[in-house]
Amino acid sequence: MSLDLAAITAAHERIRPHIHRTPVLTSERLDAASGASLFFKCENFQKVGAFKARGATNAVFALDEETARRGVATHSSGNHAAALSRAARLRGIAAHIVMPSNSPKVKVRAVEGYGGRIVFCEPNQRAREEACTRIIAETGATLIHPFENEDVMAGQGTIALELLEDVPDLDFILCPVGGGGVLSGIALAAKGLRPDIKVIATEPAGADDAAQSFQQHQLVYQEQKNTIADGLRTNLGAPNFALVQRYVDDIVTVSDEGIIAAMRTLWETMKIVVEPSGAVPYGAVIEGKIDCRGKRVALILTGGNVDLDALPWMKF
Repeated sequence: MSLDLAAITAAHERIRPHIHRTPVLTSERLDAASGASLFFKCENFQKVGAFKARGATNAVFALDEETARRGVATHSSGNHAAALSRAARLRGIAAHIVMPSNSPKVKVRAVEGYGGRIVFCEPNQRAREEACTRIIAETGATLIHPFENEDVMAGQGTIALELLEDVPDLDFILCPVGGGGVLSGIALAAKGLRPDIKVIATEPAGADDAAQSFQQHQLVYQEQKNTIADGLRTNLGAPNFALVQRYVDDIVTVSDEGIIAAMRTLWETMKIVVEPSGAVPYGAVIEGKIDCRGKRVALILTGGNVDLDALPWMKF
């Protein structure tokens, strides 16, 4: 694997003109409630409303001209799909997007708005991969995997570069984990810059394959996922797991009730909209899954694409 801190630094230079440098926000009220100093890296304010803009843009702009002309393809529940569609439009190439039939409407609209060509499939990993393979065979497009692609991982890792420039003396970074693209990129970058920092992954309890894999020291595959956090229903990728084993200190799980409480608290207190997947790190703080008292803790708020017609606390 060629992914290293230099690749992440190069990715940051490549994507800088095409992304936001997102702010780090704080809240005295949430600090007091947790007994910690909390620093929220707001990727919910990123282009396409999620961190995925970083990895997709890096992967698309890293392609040589001949490869790029054939277009790109991927399978995604939404944020990577929108990010790849946007990056492809910026480069003037086609993006073929396989989406599960139950993808949130807000994410489908985003892909359509960026010009992505959508093919819907059954909502499971096998159907997504089969449809994507078929499209690549038909079009000659290049697969830009949502999390197993090294250029994607490098792009996601740029979050840590910005974060540690803005808040250099952190004790912990809390990051969501689904496929592991953002976690592996952030963990590699953070440990490269600050070997003593603790990187802790946070995962929905109803989709805890990464936590099981971490504990058992081998990849655990889950067929059924039961969580409101639609962006974290993917299984941990093999190359991502290798980096997780090397650079991540722990993986904790959060209940859906904790995720929803985190979403609502962030909205009410900080006036920011965070989607379920992005609220998992703060859910871990609320549920006391990490002893962060007296510590300086960064939380990666990975996205803000919420269906405002179906707010989760209206169902509980």
